Amino acid sequence: MGRYDYDFFVLGAGSGGVRASRIAAAYGAKTAVVEERYLGGTCVNVGCIPKKLLVYASEFRDHFEDAAGFGWTVGERTVDWKRLIGNKDKEINRLNGIYRNLLEGAGAAIIEGTAHLVDDHTIDVDGQRYTAAYILVATGSWPTFPQTPGIEYALTSNEAFYLDALPKRVIIVGGGYIAVEFATIFHGLGSAVTELYWGELFLRGFDTDVRQVLADEMRKRGVNLRFQADVSRIEKTPHGIKATLNDKSELEADIIMYATGRLPNSKKLGLDAAGVETDEIGAVCVDAYSRTNIPHIYAVGDVTNRLNLTPMAIAEGHAVAETLFNNNPTRPDHMNVATAVFSHPNIGTVGLTEEEARQEYDAIDIYKSSFRALKHTLSGRDEKTFMKIIVDPESDRVIGCHMTGPEAGEIIQGLAVAIKCNATKAQFDATIGIHPTSAEEFVTMRQKAA
Repeated sequence: MGRYDYDFFVLGAGSGGVRASRIAAAYGAKTAVVEERYLGGTCVNVGCIPKKLLVYASEFRDHFEDAAGFGWTVGERTVDWKRLIGNKDKEINRLNGIYRNLLEGAGAAIIEGTAHLVDDHTIDVDGQRYTAAYILVATGSWPTFPQTPGIEYALTSNEAFYLDALPKRVIIVGGGYIAVEFATIFHGLGSAVTELYWGELFLRGFDTDVRQVLADEMRKRGVNLRFQADVSRIEKTPHGIKATLNDKSELEADIIMYATGRLPNSKKLGLDAAGVETDEIGAVCVDAYSRTNIPHIYAVGDVTNRLNLTPMAIAEGHAVAETLFNNNPTRPDHMNVATAVFSHPNIGTVGLTEEEARQEYDAIDIYKSSFRALKHTLSGRDEKTFMKIIVDPESDRVIGCHMTGPEAGEIIQGLAVAIKCNATKAQFDATIGIHPTSAEEFVTMRQKAA
């Protein structure tokens, strides 16, 4: 490796790139990581972390409304958007500093600039060239827009985190988790929200029961969900924007936000010059060890379009460092990865959906429960919590757990451990619940769904 400037050169200081860089450097590899925007990538700056902070802010609307049933009198309330965003920015800046300290503390060099590959061992960063024995591509993904007339007046979630003021009227286009989460964030903070999705029901890929329950609950709260609807034209008006839909109806709002997909951030990396293969959408093709068709070039995270989740990118990055610099070939495990949608209410899920399970197994057992949480017996809120367990009857193994309700992500995390350990329904049944909690319902469901 002595003939190269670095043992390990990482393109992108997001979750996967930072973890790989830190671990590799800790194992003694001479490591550099290049970043053109911000340390921490999408998750820290315009993704998971700031989004969850806005989710917390938006939940106070429910808390204030629920307080009366418990004897509290809550007076007039308003949202100071500038203070919220300012406090969010302070936290993000703090995390940026932590990421810098972690990299520098591990001995990794941080290079700020825009990088592309010149060949399979050479990286150009704003005119300065470096060589490396191993290269890791960890440049993430980026929001995309459809070719809709007037699309230049739309924004994405990236810009939503930096709005100057809280919009009174919001149109959100999309049916994935980003669209759903921002619909409930803006609604919770007081905006009038319309969410448009071209399909029959949003959150494609999640369990159908869970998707339907969330749609029902969002409508109860006052979010205007319009399915099988899309925008045909966007126009700028003196008071905001006007969207003309495919049914010729019109909507007016202060902003229109698109959350219709993200593509791997790979186009300007010079992958062709290095001979690295990508698929039709630009995702870097990798094997089970995150290795590309060029044996000394690897890729992790959203740029590979496998499981586009921050913890998965971290696991993939760690595995690459273990494989290359600790003589410990490691394959990241993409099976039974839990995830959550931080909507109002939350969704938490791990394992197979009912639709997936029916395709994979000859027979399955389904257990469902829908109930009003204890809190709402006094708050008066008309909200249902929904839980679902999917079981392989032949082995009695639990192969899926799904929930819509408060703290679903927190609850499903523990169940993910059980499913990872191949827990059976009998073991769920033998577990004594914590009373009174919603979570105990997962160990008390006995009646199979029809």
